[in-house]
Amino acid sequence: MPTVFIETYGCQMNVSDSELMLGTLAAEGYVAVDGPEDADVVLLNTCAIREHAETRVIGRLGELRRFLKKDAVLGVTGCMAQRLGPRLLDSDSRVSLVIGPDGYRALPTLIESARKGERMTSTDFDLEEHYEDVQASRFDGVKAWIPVQRGCDYRCTYCIVPFTRGNERSRQLEDVVRETAAVVAQGLTEVVLLGQTVNSYHDGARDFADLLRAVGAVPGLQRLRFTSPHPNDFSDRVIAAMADVATVCEHVHLPMQSGSSRTLKRMLRRYSRAEYLDCVARLRAAIPGLGLTTDIIVGFPGETDEEFAETLSAVREIGFDDAFMFKFSPREGTPATRFPASETVPEDVVDARFDELMKTVRGMSRDRNFRRVGERTEVLVEKEARKGELMQARSRDFKTVLVPGDRTLIGQYLHVELTGTTGSTFTGQVVRERKALPTAG
Repeated sequence: MPTVFIETYGCQMNVSDSELMLGTLAAEGYVAVDGPEDADVVLLNTCAIREHAETRVIGRLGELRRFLKKDAVLGVTGCMAQRLGPRLLDSDSRVSLVIGPDGYRALPTLIESARKGERMTSTDFDLEEHYEDVQASRFDGVKAWIPVQRGCDYRCTYCIVPFTRGNERSRQLEDVVRETAAVVAQGLTEVVLLGQTVNSYHDGARDFADLLRAVGAVPGLQRLRFTSPHPNDFSDRVIAAMADVATVCEHVHLPMQSGSSRTLKRMLRRYSRAEYLDCVARLRAAIPGLGLTTDIIVGFPGETDEEFAETLSAVREIGFDDAFMFKFSPREGTPATRFPASETVPEDVVDARFDELMKTVRGMSRDRNFRRVGERTEVLVEKEARKGELMQARSRDFKTVLVPGDRTLIGQYLHVELTGTTGSTFTGQVVRERKALPTAG
């Protein structure tokens, strides 16, 4: 039987797409293997959000050339494939396939053509494609990533996603509910709804509030999460649904990007600092104990010392639980690359601001976490931890908690006391088990 190895880079949407690709190939008799050395087909599912992500893939392609099987098919899929298209074939003679996010249905046919020596790209957008009839091969035995929306209609000046994922389109609510019921029947107890701006979901008749209520009511579902939302789309209806539906977890990843209204305007984020703060206030008022994480960009073109200071003050005022922090990375074709060169922030200034931001975010997070030691909370055991005889678990508000035990705990819900913290990760002692649930086979 032919074998396939898929290596995934980037966001949770890419993880979900890799599961779709593997499901498509499994239906044609392919078997997944754990490494590229033994694979008949090797696919790198890529990210294009920052230059560093693409550089990693280019380096990885060079590594793969040394130990792939002679007749193995090597393909690049995902956002980098969509962005670069035929240029990837031109830059690496070993690559046979370049396939964008809307081309995975044709994978088996494209691979067979590649076996015959053809080299090709498939990067056309298909605004009707949701892969409804494809059964994904899930990587995770505890939670399922379920796309509810593809593409993006926002046009942030720094972002490549609209160029790699196309325009926004949402699945029908009934299809999302059906898929949720199917994964719960397989033994998965947590679902994460995915979209580029997931809370702007609308299937023509139902909005994201309706979706949360419908999915959250699926029998057997224990936890419901979503990522990544946009601050503009947290309507009162959506926030009310989050507060009302017991399965919706008390955590929101709410990208801020900057705490300066002037910078946000140049980013075309379509909200001001005050509007972002208001969104945070409405969420926290409705959902006690809400965990709040964010994304922040440092060194956006034209960012002044005063504007960066506004970002720091917003971070201090809000008190995020954690943040993904990035140095601005210009992406070919985006409006931000057309700003005057005089607005480019010097690299040493960007580095200094990044270090200060990280120190501020992590310091506040550490202080908050130390104050929580001694609390009791529910966690879901997800996988083995990297070190020691510990298991990694996650609280409803998205805290990582390490607990003693072995693989038999995976998929179980435990009540634990938080006994310590490194500043970012907690250790916990089991108080009692709530229930043991079967994991997907």
